[in-house]
Amino acid sequence: MQKPPEKIRKLILVTGGAGYVGSVLVDRLLDSGHRVRVLDNLSHGDSPYPGRSLLPFTSNDNFEFIHGDIRVERDIETALDSIDAVVHLAAIVGDPVCSKHPELATEVNERGSQLLCSLAIKHGIRRFVFASTCSNYGRMVDADGYVDETSPLNPISHYARLKVGFEKYLLSLGEPAFEPVCLRFATAYGLSHRPRFDLTVNEFTRELLMNRRLDIYGEQFWRPYCHTHDLAVACMMAATAPSEQVAYVALNVGDTAENYQKKTLAELIVRQLPERATNVHFVKKDEDPRDYRVRCDKIKQAIGFEITRRVPDGIREIIDAVGSGLIDNPDDEYYVND
Repeated sequence: MQKPPEKIRKLILVTGGAGYVGSVLVDRLLDSGHRVRVLDNLSHGDSPYPGRSLLPFTSNDNFEFIHGDIRVERDIETALDSIDAVVHLAAIVGDPVCSKHPELATEVNERGSQLLCSLAIKHGIRRFVFASTCSNYGRMVDADGYVDETSPLNPISHYARLKVGFEKYLLSLGEPAFEPVCLRFATAYGLSHRPRFDLTVNEFTRELLMNRRLDIYGEQFWRPYCHTHDLAVACMMAATAPSEQVAYVALNVGDTAENYQKKTLAELIVRQLPERATNVHFVKKDEDPRDYRVRCDKIKQAIGFEITRRVPDGIREIIDAVGSGLIDNPDDEYYVND
């Protein structure tokens, strides 16, 4: 009887692999038998263990870490040696921090990304997965509709404008031996080797769990949400899918059913913490004009991606982790991108 073909093991470079989604991706790749090299400057680490999100992997022979920066050509050249595919997560992530440090955001998210891309092409690396964002859609024209990959991009923050700019750069290259794919992430939530509590689901859950007043602005605004585990799986699938399914394609990452208004998120949390219902207050203040419901059907058709966790699952994770003391200080600055 003929043996089935062995699974091809790839050496995959993950930039930003110590981060919120990156550290989960490293875990998933190693668990799937791939070799992983991480390039990260550990800018969000805490002393004395700035790379603690990667410590669980150091004894794995298939894991390698390079303390470097995507703005430094020498670091990139070292990181790209013998690589089969790149998953590019390294960035100044989020609207608040990019608004606070616009020059740094441009330097990293635009110029650093372009340098990484050009050197990847030079090294003959075909697959280049870019972590983009659904924030690119900005605000829907039709308040009752959905946006998908064919909808106009309408970035209304510096963060989103930089993501849109690099998407356009990648998808216009036309290099026949290069296969870029842009993954437009829904808003992330859930646990990670490097947790964050400055993201909507996690932050709302923490505030109510800690018995604080939760003021919610723009409770009517829609967002898509996706668990860190599923975002990581989408990256892995995009890095290893056949060329015809992903080359020069943009894909929304999430599930169409996982679009929520902020007020609905609060209701879902209160279902699990009913004694905190009176802590929720809706405040009329339209300071964040992003408002979009996203269809995520294309990624399922393209690579067979389906989510495995939903927002209530992520809420339960946070309640269990903080409530049990596994995360003893969810207010620690380590858990915030600033």
